[in-house]
Order: sequence, then C-alpha cells, then structure tokens
Amino acid sequence: MIPRYIVDFDPVKLRRVETDVVVIGAGIAGLYTALKASETNRVLMITKKSLFDSNTRYAQGGIAAVISEEDSPDFHREDTLIAGAGLCDAAAVDVLVHDGPKGVEQLIKFGTHFDEEDGRLALTQEGAHSRRRILHANGDATGFEIVRALAEKAVANPAIELWDDHFVLDLLTEEGECRGALVQKPDGSRVAVFGKAIILCSGGSGQLYRYTTNPEVATGDGIAMAYRAGAVIRDMEFIQFHPTSLCYPGAPRFLISEAVRGEGAILRNIRGERFMEKYHPQLELAPRDIVARAIISEMEATKSTYVYIDITHETPELIRHRFPTIYEYCLNYGLDLTSDWIPVAPAAHYMMGGVNTDLHGETSIRRLFACGEVSSTGVHGANRLASNSLSEAVVFGQRIVDRINGLTAQPAFVSDKYSDDREAAPRGAILERRLKLQKMMVRYAGLRRNKAGLMKAMEELKRHIPLLRMNLRSREEFEFANLLTCAVLVTEAALNREESRGAHYREDYPERDEPVWRKHTILHREHGIGEERVGNV
Repeated sequence: MIPRYIVDFDPVKLRRVETDVVVIGAGIAGLYTALKASETNRVLMITKKSLFDSNTRYAQGGIAAVISEEDSPDFHREDTLIAGAGLCDAAAVDVLVHDGPKGVEQLIKFGTHFDEEDGRLALTQEGAHSRRRILHANGDATGFEIVRALAEKAVANPAIELWDDHFVLDLLTEEGECRGALVQKPDGSRVAVFGKAIILCSGGSGQLYRYTTNPEVATGDGIAMAYRAGAVIRDMEFIQFHPTSLCYPGAPRFLISEAVRGEGAILRNIRGERFMEKYHPQLELAPRDIVARAIISEMEATKSTYVYIDITHETPELIRHRFPTIYEYCLNYGLDLTSDWIPVAPAAHYMMGGVNTDLHGETSIRRLFACGEVSSTGVHGANRLASNSLSEAVVFGQRIVDRINGLTAQPAFVSDKYSDDREAAPRGAILERRLKLQKMMVRYAGLRRNKAGLMKAMEELKRHIPLLRMNLRSREEFEFANLLTCAVLVTEAALNREESRGAHYREDYPERDEPVWRKHTILHREHGIGEERVGNV
C-alpha cells in the first residue's frame, strides 16, 4: 500500500500557521476561489512556483458560457452530456450551464478583458459545441488574460497572503476532517498550516506523459496527497489528449488551439490528404478523443510522426487577428500559420477524473475541497467538452466559498508524530526514472490501451513503489512520488474498465458497453478499487 505520508514529521516540532482558508495552487481555480473567499475570510494561498505557472495560463481557446440569444442552457447541457459519453452527472452539468454566465460576469468585474465585436462580447465555436458560446481574450490568449486580471487582484488584496515557491507535501487529517497541510519552504524547512477549510486547486497530471501541453508543474500533487489522506478518487482512466500540439524539431509541444479548427482549419496527412471524413461526420470538429485517435491512425498508415493542420485558405489578416499567440510562436520556428501547413500530433492535455466532490466542491474528507482540474465534479464525464474547464473552475469555486462561509472554526491538528522508518532514497536517478515513467505511460496507458500493455505497466510501477517509503527530500523526488501515485491510479482504473468510452480506448474492448460500464471508477487508498453508478441524466 502507498504510505499515508510522503515524509516523516513531528507536528509538535513544526512551526504552526493558522488562518481561515488555505488555497493550494493557482490558476483560475485557485485565484478565483481565493478572491471570493477573501471577501469574508483570511486566505493563505500556496503555489509551488508562482501565480503564473498553471494550465490556465496556457488555455488558448476560451471559456464556454451561454451568452448569445441564439443559445440556451439546454443546448449547452446537451453538448456537454454528449461529449461526456454517458458519464456526466446531470446535476453537476445543470449547475455549470446555468451558473456559467454569472461566472463570466464576475471575471469581467475582476478586470478580465474579453474580446468584443461591434460592442458585444465576441463568441466563437469549438469542437462538439452546437452553438457559438466560447468567449476569448486577445484572440488566443484567454487563459493568460484571466490569470493576469485575477493575479493583479490577489496580489493587491490585503486579506490574501501569498506563498510562492512553497511545496505542499501532504494534507493533515484528524477524526475524519482535514485540518491543514504540511508545507516545505524554499529553504527546506517545514511548517504546518491550519484553517477551517483546505481547498485543492493544484491542477492535473499532464507530466505523466512524455508529450503534454501542460507546464512542468502539472505533476498530480493534489490528487496524490488527497489519495494518501483517504479521499475518494474517481475516473482516473479518462485522460484527454489534445489532437493538435505542435510537433516540430526543437519546439515544445505547444498547443494549437481547438479554436483553429473551429475557425475552419482542416487536417491533412503527410500526403496532403484530408482524412477526417473517414472517421466522423463532424469532421475536424468531432470530439477530441475521436480526432486524436484518427490522427494516430493516419500517422501509422503513412509511417509519419505527425499530420498537418491547414488554415491557409483563411485570410492572413483573420489568422493574425484571431490567433496572434499561435502565429507568433510558430513563426519563432520558421512556420508561418498563414501560408504553411503546421505539423501536429496528439499530446496529453486534461484529466477528466480527480478528487471526487459533491456539488459544493467538498470531497469525501470533511473540510477538504477541490476545484478545477484536480477535482471530479461530474461535469466532464468521460470526455471534457472544449472550454468547459474554465467555466467549471469559476462556477464551483463560487459554490465552495458559499459552503465555506457556513463553516465554523475547528481545532488545529494535534496528532502524534508520523514515522515510517524510512531508508535513504537513491540520489541522482529521479529525472531518469521520471522520463522512463513518462515513456511507459505513453506506450501502455496513452491514447490506445489493452490488457497486456496495462498489466506490463502495472508490474513496472509496482517495482517503483518502495521508493515511496524512502526518505525523500527534494522537490523532484516529491513530484516523482506524486506522479508515480497518479500513474498507479490511472493504470489500475484503465485495467479495470473493460470497454471503450470517451477518452478511454481499449483495443481489446473497442465497444462502449452501456449496460455494464455506465458507472464511475472509484479508487480509495484503504478500500481499493470499485464502481459507482452514474446519476440519472
């Protein structure tokens, strides 16, 4: 079994810090929730790097909300449920589609400048959306604009204390409640922080895979520490791979937004042939999992490591105006979006599963909340609808604060010291282990899976488990331990689900099995793996 804590510690000897609310992580989830909580609480916000290091910053497409008179919550609900492949929780989706517009209004009040056309909010359409409901900022820099606005407010807010470059090691629990967190400071010393509510906003685990659109900080820390603490983890088999990340020598896997296809871009294999008509009637605007697997199939058929995305039929003016960030980025590598076909390939992008929550963001551990990609609210089901993630973070961030404002203070964590007789960890091999883990996950637990490969992955992962009981000291070691924990959860869940659904595709079970598998996968540190039926839709 994975040990309860990642390090040994004695709470009596730790410096103690008490506040009202502790927010772990940044991004739109952490920043928005911290700002709303600060209206009636003292907030301590902890980031392991800085306010600008999150998946939100790199979100290009936008935020989905019903704004147009030609749209409705019912249309948004239907699109979300279809993309979620039968695993969305209807109540959570209803909350999202009805509260999303209010969340957008609040973002605007906080200073976010969304793009406008003729004095009205500009809306675009993305894959699997039936209406134009995607708000964007600076063309294709929506995430950066949201983070900019919220970060400015947070830094200037006297009720929010910011701890940058601090690493949260574990959650501190007692009597079934989360009392606080164990934090390692930049100088290596440790401190225990306590509050009446702890909110995980730590993002996903894209760094599980060799190729990802996620930043280096996306190492699944929140999911791993919640699992160690005994929280229920749900649907970890559903990893969304973005179909179109830049695939070019010397360039990182930079995201080529869904919105590019939304504006009419087409996909071609290396022979120059458009191919999506062979795979789905919605062509390039099909759900992401279908587009990603179609690209892999074409790459294999043509013995190539990429396909092309082509928007050269649009005017250079439109392309530069709508996609300035992507245009400039590609230009740095000698690729002109207005005249060149851009080489792309799928990359790990978003985790639909995470820490299971109720409709107010509370986990199975009292006073522990989760918001954003780290959570599993039930909104995304087996396959997230494009641009719903930013909406989810705002909507459920507000609901978390509504719940927290009704909580009373609680006693601080007073348990005895925790010791597991740890031996020294091997030095200097963590980066190599991490790379091997990432390559293995791509090969056996990526876009296409089967029992033999998943069994092989699980055997390899179990060989690494003893490391979790060693004396880990560096941030790289802690991150690897968290990635390893998440890898075990993903692989175990993928092995358990003997069907193909949404972002989970089993070559040995290629069909969706509605009577048997229309249920969530539940993982718990002490109780193991199980299933839970989906709420009625």
